[in-house]
Amino acid sequence: MNSIQLIGLEGIPEVKPGDALAAHIIDAAVRRGAPLERHDVLVVAQKIVSKSEGRLVCLAEVVPSTFACSVARARSIDARLAELVLRESRRIVRMNERVIITETHHGLICANSGVDYSNVPQEGWVALLPQDPDASACRLRDDLKERLGVELAVIISDTFGRPWREGLTNVAIGLAGINPLNDFRRQKDDFGRPLRATVLASADELATAAGLIMRKTSRLPVVLIKGFSFEAGDHSMKELLRSKEQDLFR
Repeated sequence: MNSIQLIGLEGIPEVKPGDALAAHIIDAAVRRGAPLERHDVLVVAQKIVSKSEGRLVCLAEVVPSTFACSVARARSIDARLAELVLRESRRIVRMNERVIITETHHGLICANSGVDYSNVPQEGWVALLPQDPDASACRLRDDLKERLGVELAVIISDTFGRPWREGLTNVAIGLAGINPLNDFRRQKDDFGRPLRATVLASADELATAAGLIMRKTSRLPVVLIKGFSFEAGDHSMKELLRSKEQDLFR
């Protein structure tokens, strides 16, 4: 594998609750002249998955707790938004005057539990992360297989910050049909030395690569990746999460 191809699938309409993402993706691939084939990888932006699953909340219907109000006052943010951030979290990791870093119920460490105003057309509404991103990826993969008869991989991506580094990058928050890790341990380097710790996060690398053309303002929420060799099978994004026992930074 010396090259891969990234193909942005344009023309996907504004997604509404209940929409069949598979149908939108197939139509966009046909228009692009890039039909979906066996062993392709689809990277799908979290936001359209959340929209299709109705993971949208009207802030006017949110009643903030006393604690959410205190958190909001310290940060000059909407108390109803703070309430949603807290509801979607398992624990608060850190807070300052700008952001609340949480661990979500999925085990993801991210800003504001992934609660987001961006690219939500209704004024006063926000989007939440999918309730079970792996299950969302599996449903989409199964629907595509039923419609097309092809086995491919699906990665649901979102934009996260990173400790110690500036800038945001796309990562995998849900997946289906692909091993998210590429384990090189017990193989040898170019000089015959055994590799002892090299496990590459392939799903994150694919999500990041797709992010180069899947931009916030491009209305391009799906990227088709062709030519990437991967290990297929039943896997979960949880394999990308480092356990508490192995995490030296908790």
